[in-house]
Amino acid sequence: MDNGSSNIVRKLFGMRREYSVSFYITDFLFRRIFRQNSGVKWPVHHTSTIHNPQKLKIGKETFPGDSPCVYINAQNGVSIGDYTNLGPNVGIISANHDFVNNSLASDAPPINIGRFCWLGMGAMVMPGVLLGDFTIVGAGAVVTKSFPGYCVIAGNPAVIIKELNKAECEAFAKSRE
Repeated sequence: MDNGSSNIVRKLFGMRREYSVSFYITDFLFRRIFRQNSGVKWPVHHTSTIHNPQKLKIGKETFPGDSPCVYINAQNGVSIGDYTNLGPNVGIISANHDFVNNSLASDAPPINIGRFCWLGMGAMVMPGVLLGDFTIVGAGAVVTKSFPGYCVIAGNPAVIIKELNKAECEAFAKSRE
């Protein structure tokens, strides 16, 4: 499909990001007709699930759920910063079950993910975690505690495996704004 037709489809469906026409049609079918993820205001892959989208705050150029099989439970609140990407099968879980009565959810602090973060395939972020700007989460990592940012984390439980150059990251951020 040429760029002109793609722009018409983007305007018709109110989308900001460039996707294939089949993605827009599938998104329309699942969100508008089947009512799956119907409260989400951006395109979501039909295999992704977002619970409590009204408690999910997202920044510029951030589209959580556009990758396949993303699961977000925003019951206790989730905030995702500008230009952050989530890979396939990422789980962001802001609530847990009560230890005694698993039909009840327990309260927890919200999850905050900073700007320019990247969560690799299969990464899991648990309740109350704060990830600073420019945090890269390796594939399959289980993030159970907070990290200050400008780092690469991986493992179960996740640990810092590399520090990033803060000046270089901030220069890149300025070039995007």
